[in-house]
Amino acid sequence: MDLINFRVGKKTISLKILDILLTERYEGNLTSLPNDNPSFMGVKDYMGTPTPIFDLGLILNNQSSYDINKSLVTMLQEREQDQKAWLAELERCIYNDQPFTQAKDPKQSAFGKWYYSFKTDNDDLRTLLARFEEPHNKLHALADKLLTINAKGDKTEALRLLEKEKSTTFMKLIRLFESARDQIILDHKPIIVFTTQDGQRPHIGLLVDQVEDNIHCDESDIKSLHEMTSMGFEIDPQTRKMMKGLIKQGEHHSLVLDPSAIFRPDHLQDYEPEETEAYGLF
Repeated sequence: MDLINFRVGKKTISLKILDILLTERYEGNLTSLPNDNPSFMGVKDYMGTPTPIFDLGLILNNQSSYDINKSLVTMLQEREQDQKAWLAELERCIYNDQPFTQAKDPKQSAFGKWYYSFKTDNDDLRTLLARFEEPHNKLHALADKLLTINAKGDKTEALRLLEKEKSTTFMKLIRLFESARDQIILDHKPIIVFTTQDGQRPHIGLLVDQVEDNIHCDESDIKSLHEMTSMGFEIDPQTRKMMKGLIKQGEHHSLVLDPSAIFRPDHLQDYEPEETEAYGLF
C-alpha cells in the first residue's frame, strides 16, 4: 500500500495515494455555507464539482493550526514584554537604590520557564529559538554585576553599562523575538488535499499544514483501531469514523485516515459552481 504523509499540527496523517486527487495551496478563497460542523470551512469548486473543505487540525487537535500559531505568536509577544519589564525594573532599582526582587536566574524568569519547557517539531523555529539562550543568559548575569557596582557607589557606571547592554544584547534579543514571530507566520503555508472515491471526481478537501513524504507499507503494518483503543487511546466520534489505524515508523507514528468517512453536506446539491484554478497535481 502506497501512502502520502501529511503534517497536521504535531500529528502525522497518512492517506492512500489512490484516495488523493490533487493538492492545492490554500488561499482562503472558499465560499462559506451554514453548517453546524465546526471543522467545515466552506466550499470550493473543482472541475465544476462543489467540494466541501474540512480543517483537519480541528478534527484531530480540536484547534486549527492557524489558531495554534496565533497563540504562539501572542505568547512570544507576552514573553518579550516580560523581558522588557524585567530590564526596566532593573534600571529603576539601580536609579533609586532599591532592592531588585525579579528573578536573576534566567531559568526562573517568565520567559525562561516557558523557553526551557517549550518543544517544537519545526526545525527552523527550533534553530532560531536556540539563539535566544546566549543574550537572555547574558542579560540576567548583568543584574548582579550592575547591582554590585551601584552598591559600591558608582551609579553612573552602572547606568552606563546598562545603557550599553540595552543597545546591544537586549536589542539582539528583541530582534530574535521578532524573527521568531515572523518564522511562525511565514512557515505556515497550508494546503488543501482534494480526496476522491472514484479516482476522477473530488469527494472532500482536507486542510493540512504540509506534505511530508511518501511511504509504502503492508496492511499488516497498520495497527487496528481496536488495538489502539485497548491501549488507552481516546478517540472522538468524528476522528473514529475517519481512522483506519496507526502506522509505527521508528519513533514516529502516523494515523491512517479514510476521508470517505466524512459525508458531503446535502445542501451542496443547490450550490452553483464557480470556476477555480488548480495549483498542483500529484
